[in-house]
Amino acid sequence: MSAIGVALVALVFLVLVFSAVWAWQLTSENAGMVDPVWAFSLGAVALLYAWLGTGSLPARVLVGVGGAVWGARLGRHLWQRNAGKPEDARYRKLRQEWGAAATRNMFGFFQLQAAVSMLLSIAFAVPSYRQDSPGAFAMATAVALWVIAVAGEALADRQLRKFAADPANRGKTCRAGLWRYSRHPNYFFECVHWLAYVPLAIGTPWAWLTLLPPVVMAWLLVKVSGVPMLEAHMRATRDDYAEYARTTSVLIPWPPRR
Repeated sequence: MSAIGVALVALVFLVLVFSAVWAWQLTSENAGMVDPVWAFSLGAVALLYAWLGTGSLPARVLVGVGGAVWGARLGRHLWQRNAGKPEDARYRKLRQEWGAAATRNMFGFFQLQAAVSMLLSIAFAVPSYRQDSPGAFAMATAVALWVIAVAGEALADRQLRKFAADPANRGKTCRAGLWRYSRHPNYFFECVHWLAYVPLAIGTPWAWLTLLPPVVMAWLLVKVSGVPMLEAHMRATRDDYAEYARTTSVLIPWPPRR
């Protein structure tokens, strides 16, 4: 199938998925469940491009496996974090700000997730339609970046989960492991993940497009829905967060300042 055809299939799939999740949250009152569904659905889009793409088999296999495993791991983590628990503070804040228009605005917000997913899926689309196989060095670089990203994000998630599970840490800021060097190491490795598909596209006329997903992801996390909203919540609920923010890098892991 052509790249445009697969993109249209992916778009319809994502619109239907996020519409269903929006309808679900009307009764569950937990809009945070859109987070794991976002990861699962984007992993499914990677498989879609790998299956229907007409490019070289090695590139499509790496896209399909890489995107699907990333989506399954992140989706599972977010599902365990959100399912059966109170709605994430970020979404509660949105409901309060929107007031009577919350239901309508939340639908638009969920459909915005579909649009963002389509932008990110460019990382899967371009390699899936390259006719020649990526070079051995390019594939090795892609695999190395992917392993670093997924393993690093999983480690950061595990360290935070372990810290939060200890009652003695209630109301405290996590400084365990990777969190000593970055206030958001999970976000950092998420950005690295989207860089992993760039080497698979190098040498094709549309390779430059694969730079958009990591840039979009970094912008969203640092400027829009990630760091600003989360840090506002943390500063309001953690007495030690101001000092932590003063001494610790916001994104890229780096030795803490004195």
